[in-house]
Amino acid sequence: MRAFVITGPGRAEVRDVPRPEPLPDEVIVDVERAGVCGTDAEFFSGEMAYLHTGEARYPIRIGHEWAGVVSAVGDAADHSWIGRRVTGDTMLGCGHCHRCRAGRQHLCADRYEIGIRNGRPGGLAEQLPVPVRALQSLPDTLDPALGALVEPGGNALRAVRGAGLQPGERLLVLGPGTIGLLAARIAAAEGAEVHLLGRTRQSLDFARRLGFAHVWTTETLPALRFDAVIDASNAASLPGLALDLVEPGRHVVYIGLAGEPSLVDTRTIALKDVTAVGVLSASGGLEGTVGLYASGAVDPRPLVAATVALEDLAAVLGGERRPEWGDAPKVHVDPRR
Repeated sequence: MRAFVITGPGRAEVRDVPRPEPLPDEVIVDVERAGVCGTDAEFFSGEMAYLHTGEARYPIRIGHEWAGVVSAVGDAADHSWIGRRVTGDTMLGCGHCHRCRAGRQHLCADRYEIGIRNGRPGGLAEQLPVPVRALQSLPDTLDPALGALVEPGGNALRAVRGAGLQPGERLLVLGPGTIGLLAARIAAAEGAEVHLLGRTRQSLDFARRLGFAHVWTTETLPALRFDAVIDASNAASLPGLALDLVEPGRHVVYIGLAGEPSLVDTRTIALKDVTAVGVLSASGGLEGTVGLYASGAVDPRPLVAATVALEDLAAVLGGERRPEWGDAPKVHVDPRR
């Protein structure tokens, strides 16, 4: 089968690789759609932290936002999975440690991460092996594009949950990328007054076209009470700003990751009696996201700029964007092309 393989910083190719055979507790998914995110771009550039800690190494097969149809099952797997459209959790814990037993498999010290950590192959290929325990079934109303947006949506849903908002309260989202915009859409669907803070004209204009009326830069941000702040940016300066802007006694959610350490003054956390929430992965948020998409409460489709072939992916990871794609942040890949 064909798979996208990164062989070193700035180097990648589409290779013919052996088709996967399922382990007893696994299924094989014929991938219909896979999303590209900032983590994938960091693997391509060589900046991804796991490359420097030894938790990932080249060559690597990326892709952790995916959807497809189960085509084969292992000996211990339920055969009723065959023919069903699915997506799945990126995080695969060992299943035995105290974190896994407590339901925190996404924090297992020995976890695999699909397309990211410890050599587990990703979904930017024609087929993908996935443990049954990680599968999330998709209803017929969710096509491959929506299915591949469940994983980023699960991250955003967990961020919104961490914000602890009630309907009518005000949320500020820092960073109008895919996760920030999905969090904004989910929070708006749940009755929050959503504000977005961004940097580039293109991203701010795109947020306005999505229907968000309260879109700001740091220079234009009004002095309002923000009942929660979600930092979905990759700017090292914004975690501290999020803490400064949040209403005392409320929640700041950190889901964005900067390329360098971010400084937060813990005195401010204590003196403002703020709860700081960290979010790693969509684990625990997939089923809720499927429900939001299936009901029509949240429509993520406008976030997809284009769908390309595996052969086009290296250029995308290198920063190429065709003018006709517009300003939407997400690019999808159809490995069948």
